[in-house]
Amino acid sequence: MFTDMDYELEEDKLGIPTVPGTVILKKDSQNLIGISIGGGAQFCPCLYIVQVFDNTPAALDGTLAAGDEITGVNGKPVKGKTKVEVAKMIQAVQGEVVIQYNKLQADPKQGKSLDIDGLVKRLEELEKTAELYKGLMEHTKRLLRAFYELSQTHRAFGDVFSVIGVREPQAAASEAFVKFAEAHRNMEKFGIQLLKTIKPMLHDLNTYLHKAIPDTKLTIRKYLDVKFEYLSYCLKVKEMDDEEYSCIALGDPLYRVSTGNYEYRLILRCRQEARARFAKMRKDVLEKIELLDQKHVQDIVFQLQRFVSGMSRYYDDCYAVLKEADVFPIEVDLSRTMINYSGQKLLKATAYWDSTHKAVLLKEGVLDPQGDAYGYYNDTLSLTGWGVLEIRAGYGQTAEPDGVTMFLAGYLEGFLTAP
Repeated sequence: MFTDMDYELEEDKLGIPTVPGTVILKKDSQNLIGISIGGGAQFCPCLYIVQVFDNTPAALDGTLAAGDEITGVNGKPVKGKTKVEVAKMIQAVQGEVVIQYNKLQADPKQGKSLDIDGLVKRLEELEKTAELYKGLMEHTKRLLRAFYELSQTHRAFGDVFSVIGVREPQAAASEAFVKFAEAHRNMEKFGIQLLKTIKPMLHDLNTYLHKAIPDTKLTIRKYLDVKFEYLSYCLKVKEMDDEEYSCIALGDPLYRVSTGNYEYRLILRCRQEARARFAKMRKDVLEKIELLDQKHVQDIVFQLQRFVSGMSRYYDDCYAVLKEADVFPIEVDLSRTMINYSGQKLLKATAYWDSTHKAVLLKEGVLDPQGDAYGYYNDTLSLTGWGVLEIRAGYGQTAEPDGVTMFLAGYLEGFLTAP
């Protein structure tokens, strides 16, 4: 008998609740209730049910289950007793026995978190890694498409500014436009170079996702099959042991035991060989997962470094060419760029920014022959939202607002042309 002072450690219930209860079980003809008991003094403060045997009073009643704690027998506490002493207490009772217990409110999901098999947990981690790589690939593909479209936009800007520069009669303005166009074309080249740098990253990620991970998962599944075979033999041995124990308790030995127990010995041999295959497969899987983890750590670092360095180089190059192409403000004499027709007259129109349609429009009803007024157009637009633009039209023509075409370049704030 052990006192409370013998137990220096308190019970650690892992947050699992227990509910006390009482059950009355009627014994069978062999004076048994059909449970096996574990725990107890001297190493465990609790006595608990290890197994409820099939077709026994405890199994038919359904109240007691494996894992439940036995706290008393017929009102007598069993704290500090050994499992043998408790079994004798139950056997000493004839007819009906009263069992006091603490019902374990077990959650099967919580049991899975106790790492029954570390490789199963590693398989779950492998699934998460696969999802990470899949998301990384999808994001990288979208990013590559966006940068390709951006590079094509830079190319289009370069073409437009190049055309403007070629047609500009003023040498300084022409050189500025050409230089700005060349900067955009260089930005397009930098974008294509970035795509060439990042694209191999997709190939490497795809290899890891669709070859390395599936191969490892297949190996783990083979391991689980071998494990299932081994555990099946273990279960069969346990069932045969229980059967033999029950028959010996009844004084009626089994036929297979009386004839040499060859069936049991065959299962023992099969279990031993299955265990050898299980151990070998487990070792192979552990090695493969370890190699895959190392590759994952090294590969993901390398890919992210490639991605970050490529992006950094791209932005640095773009910044450098735009810094060199700082050509603004550009002075353009619009009166010199217009074609002079005989009998030409000047008409003045007021332009405004339509924020709804994102366009520069002419205000209707204000076309008026009052000479050249384009010189103060920029300042007026920036301060008031209105601007004055010089328009040339020949005699006999109608300067309708819908007939005037204007172009606004996003990089040239306030620069308008009206052919």
